[in-house]
Amino acid sequence: MDGHVVHAFCDDALGSADAVALAKQVRSGQVSPAELASAAADRARKVDPLLGAVQVPLYDQPRYAPEDTGALYGVPTFVKDNTDLRGLPTNHGSEAYTARPARRDGAYATQFLSTGMTVLGKSRMPEFGFNASTEFQTGPPTRNPWHTGHSVGASSGGSAALVAAGVVPIAHANDGGGSIRIPAACAGLVGLKPTRGRHRDGEQASHLPINIVSEGVLTRSVRDTAAFVAAAEDHWRNPSLPPIGRVDGPSRRRLRIGLVLDTVTGAPVDQPTRDAVERVAALLEQAGHVVEPFTLPFTEQFAVDFIQYWRLLADLAVSTGKVMLDRSFDTAEIDGLTGGLRAQHRRSLHRTPGALLRLRRVVATYATMFARHELLLSPTSAHSTPGIGYLSPTAEFDELLDRLQNYAAYTPLHNIAGAPAVTVPARVDAGRPPIGVHFSAAHGDERTLLEIAYTVEACQPFPTIQEIR
Repeated sequence: MDGHVVHAFCDDALGSADAVALAKQVRSGQVSPAELASAAADRARKVDPLLGAVQVPLYDQPRYAPEDTGALYGVPTFVKDNTDLRGLPTNHGSEAYTARPARRDGAYATQFLSTGMTVLGKSRMPEFGFNASTEFQTGPPTRNPWHTGHSVGASSGGSAALVAAGVVPIAHANDGGGSIRIPAACAGLVGLKPTRGRHRDGEQASHLPINIVSEGVLTRSVRDTAAFVAAAEDHWRNPSLPPIGRVDGPSRRRLRIGLVLDTVTGAPVDQPTRDAVERVAALLEQAGHVVEPFTLPFTEQFAVDFIQYWRLLADLAVSTGKVMLDRSFDTAEIDGLTGGLRAQHRRSLHRTPGALLRLRRVVATYATMFARHELLLSPTSAHSTPGIGYLSPTAEFDELLDRLQNYAAYTPLHNIAGAPAVTVPARVDAGRPPIGVHFSAAHGDERTLLEIAYTVEACQPFPTIQEIR
C-alpha cells in the first residue's frame, strides 16, 4: 500500500476533544456516553479497514461503566489484546491458537475500568508483544495513520493507531521493552511507562522471572495521561511507592537533565532522530533547565543479557501455551520471531542463569544515574519509524533480530530496572511518521516526568493528525 494519511476526525460528538474535555462534557450533560461510543464506533468503521488496528470490535454492544463512576466516565477506549475482559477472547496477537472468552476481568482490567471509560473492543498487537512493529506471520499489519506505508510500532500498535487516527482519545497499552513508548514515538502520542508495581499487574506478569511489564495508556495530550494516572491511583495505590496525585502542568523547578545520545549496543542514531532530541534539549534550556551530556553506566553486556531474557520468554510462552493459554495452541503456527527466539534459547540454555543474575543487578546501577540529575533525555528509538515489512516476522530471523536490536536500543533498560519513562512528540511533519523523545526518571518519580512532558507540550504544542498539511 502506498503511504498516505488516514484519520477519522470530523464534526461529530467527539470532535477533536481529548479525554479530559469529553469527560467534562459528559458530567455537564452536554453529551452522553452512548453518543460518544456511537461516534467512536462510526470512526472505527471508517478507518480500521485501512489501518487494521482492531482485534475484537464491540461497536454494537459497547461495555459501559456504571453511571457516574470514575474521572473519565463515558470516554470511549480500547483495551489491548493481552488483557482479560470478561466475555472476550485474549489472543496475545498470536495466530497459534483461538482463545475462548475470558470468564472474568483481569486484575489490571478492573483498575483500568474503574476510571469509567466505555470499552469499544480490543486493539491488535504482535505475537506475545515480542516485536517492535505490529506485523504478523500471515495477517495484514497494523498501519501508521500518519503514513500507512510505515509501522506504527509495537506492541501497543493497535491502540496507538486508534488514538492517533482520532477514533478514541485514549487507549490501553502496556510495556515490556518499549511497547508503550515506541508506538507513542511512531504515532505522535504521549506514552508513559510507569514504575514497576505502580498499577495492578496483568495476568502474565506474575509468572515472569523478572517482571518487565508496566500498564498504562496512549493519549494525544499530557493532561489525558495525567488524568488517567490519577484516576487509576484513586482505585488502588501501591503503598511502597510515593503517590503521584493529579499533575496539572509544568513544574517551576529548575531541573538538571542528562542528555543521552549513544546506545549501549553501539547502534547508530540517525540524523533526524538526533536533530529532534537536540531540538528538545535546546527548548528545555530556553525554559531554564540545565541539559548536559550523560553516559549510561551500562555496556553491551546489558543488551546481550536482555536478548537472552527475551529468548527465555519466547521459550516459556510456547512451551506453556497449551496450559497457560488454550488447548488449541499449535506450536507449528507461531510466527518467525517467536520461533527464532525460542530456538536460540534452546541452544543457549546455559547462558540464562548468568543473564538473569546480571539483569537483577540493574536496579541498583540504574539508581546511581540520578545522583546528580533529576531526568535523562534520549531518543525513544535509534532511528526513524521503519516501513511496513522491515520488522516483519516473515523476514529472515537473524536479520530481523539485528534490526530490532538496532531500533529498540534505548527502552528495554527501564523495563529491567522497573523504572518510569515517558515518550512525547518531538517532530511532527507532513508526509512522514513523527519522531518522539524519551525522558526517564528515578523509581517512583512519574510526577517529574509528567511535569517535563507538560513543559515540552507548552514549548511546542503537539499537533493532531488533521492539523498537519
